[in-house]
Amino acid sequence: MTATIGFVGVGRMGANMARRLKDQGHTVTAVYDSAQVLAAELATEIGAAHASSLAAVTAAADIVITVVTDDAAQLAVFSTEGDSLLVGAENTTFINCATITPDIHVEIEKRARGAGAHSLEACMASSIPQARQGTLYLMCAGERAVFDDVKNVLDDLSQDLRYIGPAGSAAQVKALVNMIMNVNTAALAEGLGLGAALGLDLDMLREVFSQTGANSQVLKTDGEDMQNRDHECYFSAAHAAKDSGIAWTLGTQAGLPLPLASATKLQYERLCALGVGGQDKSAVAELTFKGRLV
Repeated sequence: MTATIGFVGVGRMGANMARRLKDQGHTVTAVYDSAQVLAAELATEIGAAHASSLAAVTAAADIVITVVTDDAAQLAVFSTEGDSLLVGAENTTFINCATITPDIHVEIEKRARGAGAHSLEACMASSIPQARQGTLYLMCAGERAVFDDVKNVLDDLSQDLRYIGPAGSAAQVKALVNMIMNVNTAALAEGLGLGAALGLDLDMLREVFSQTGANSQVLKTDGEDMQNRDHECYFSAAHAAKDSGIAWTLGTQAGLPLPLASATKLQYERLCALGVGGQDKSAVAELTFKGRLV
């Protein structure tokens, strides 16, 4: 029998994952979001129920995919009291996609086991278009048997699917991925900002970067946007600040100073303090081009 699927957190990533699974023939039965209008609109679009509670999502689905914002939100949907995904959760499998502190994934797995359920982290190293196209890069952790049981669902969301190890390990890898991505983004912003201050042609400069050791994935995704001040959000500055903070904390716990990660974290926190944390991470260029935000 085909498993039924519910979603908690249907912003642009979660909603597009739900659409993708619906398109691939999966049965998406219920969606929930604290932004009720978003959930209601998506429910109508894909023919799912707009769940009025977290417990209702669990009641309607064999697999529940969560795509929430941070540690606090993840712990809240798996609360040990009141409305919670853990209510009536026996034999439910939870696939948790948020970029959060590794220890939180470990705690969620513990809570799920206590309710007779299963938990898997599926950390995403991709963005909104890949969620819709089913080409996410997914790094998974938890019990291998749980991963194997839901692999058919994960395969329809991902073109690059990797099992990392026990709970928390995929989140560690994801933290390192985003740490390096954010450092690269901030470095590119400084390079282009300095190039502009020197009066260099930025189209030429980006081309030279792409042909030399200055090349990077963020040059492809963010370079032109930095130049043109186009910061439509695919991965927000606020998320960059959060994720850099997760990596910095892991470094502190490991006894490593991580000065580049620390400096990058401060840059993104500065963007948030200036009120533009909702813009794309490329907005870090607003701090490095003369005459922009600062």
